Amino acid sequence: MLRDITIGRYYPSDSPLHKADARTKIISSIAFAAMVFASDTPAALLTLGAVAAAATAIGHIPIKSILNGLKPLRWFILFTMIVNLFSADGNVLWQSRALHVTDKGIAEAVMTAYKLVLFIAGTSLLTLTTPPVALTDGMARLMRPLKYIRIPADDIAMMISITLRFIPSFADEAERIMKAQRARGATFGGRGISGKARAMIPMTVPLFAGALRRSEELALAMDARCYGKGARRPRNKTRFGRADALIFAVMGITAIFLVIFQILH
Repeated sequence: MLRDITIGRYYPSDSPLHKADARTKIISSIAFAAMVFASDTPAALLTLGAVAAAATAIGHIPIKSILNGLKPLRWFILFTMIVNLFSADGNVLWQSRALHVTDKGIAEAVMTAYKLVLFIAGTSLLTLTTPPVALTDGMARLMRPLKYIRIPADDIAMMISITLRFIPSFADEAERIMKAQRARGATFGGRGISGKARAMIPMTVPLFAGALRRSEELALAMDARCYGKGARRPRNKTRFGRADALIFAVMGITAIFLVIFQILH
């Protein structure tokens, strides 16, 4: 299951979405997430779903990669659905003592789950179509104005990029450790919360030890390459092209439709 995490992974392809500037995709992902959580009408959410599906098709991203990225968060999505299902007011459809299910509760549960799916899909598309180096350069360029108020924009961008890159590496390492521990007879299905916590100790200790080792190796590698000695320049200079203009146009048209849906609603 841990190998199914798609955030931080890059899927190589020669699609127009891969060729677009990293800054365009970062801004579009932030705008898409804002529109997802700001929308509260079925028409608006269906429109955003169509945009996400079109981006997945244009980027030549296998739908399986997007669906696999939802697996690690399926319990969180289910939890949010249950909370919304039993906490909303409306016409009561089922009741048992303190618990009750209403028509609005069902609608909010489905809508909340759908929003989370869209958010995860949009975030996954950003990292699946953008190489780590390009993602770092794009974030550094977007945060360049922060340098005028003495905020280390390059270092912040590097930390965010390293964090995103370490997520799949961390998941792969955890998967390998679990398989090795199972081969030695370890079990990860103890009874109760305390039992499950104790069962995870054989995996947690080597996992964090490996993470600290990777961090030390990365720090030594960055120091050997004189990171931080002088101004940092982008590795590949990119410019806005037709793909970027098309992405911004689609996001702008989508925003206009969402405003119209909100007014009509």
